[in-house]
Amino acid sequence: MNKKERLVAAIKNGTVIDHIPSDKTFQVVNLLGLARLTAPVTIGFNYPSNKVGQKGIIKVSDRYFTDDEISRLSVVAPNVVLSIIHDYEVVEKKTVVTPDELHGIVKCNNPKCITNNEPMATVFNVVDKALGILRCHYCDKEQDINHVEIIS
Repeated sequence: MNKKERLVAAIKNGTVIDHIPSDKTFQVVNLLGLARLTAPVTIGFNYPSNKVGQKGIIKVSDRYFTDDEISRLSVVAPNVVLSIIHDYEVVEKKTVVTPDELHGIVKCNNPKCITNNEPMATVFNVVDKALGILRCHYCDKEQDINHVEIIS
């Protein structure tokens, strides 16, 4: 596809989040707090994709994400592609991967877990990235990454 035929307008500087599964697009918007930004944000979804069937794409002008934000993003939409844009050119491209440990991102679904009864951050070990299995560091309860509650 030539640059003039883009489905979504180009941005001068910022971040493009691409290959988001369509049904996760607005979860990504909420997770990253994009509705609160004053800079332009372009959100597209249900675009055809060879990689994920139908995809979402989000272009955020003048914004670059921290490692913590990227870790949070990996819980909702692992394997999305982040492109860092400077002066309309992609200067860096990286695939978001779920880290081996998640700190303070996911709520433990065990009501008896210490993290639900004491003021402390959760820690989950990612025991199977392919299947999306997380294990609470404190109570050993396993959770499916697709059915977790994200801590806001």
